[in-house]
Amino acid sequence: MLDFIGKTVEVLTIDTTYTGKLVEIGETEVSIESELGWISIPVEKIVSITEKEG
Repeated sequence: MLDFIGKTVEVLTIDTTYTGKLVEIGETEVSIESELGWISIPVEKIVSITEKEG
């Protein structure tokens, strides 16, 4: 998963899907930079993180 830092990813949570550049993976949250700004997503809500194609 650390290979995705700096790449555009899709973060699937139990509520929604976020798309943006993966900036940081912490113990309690994951941070991405999206078109709307920075988003911090609690780890316990994340279902998967995948690299966005294209």
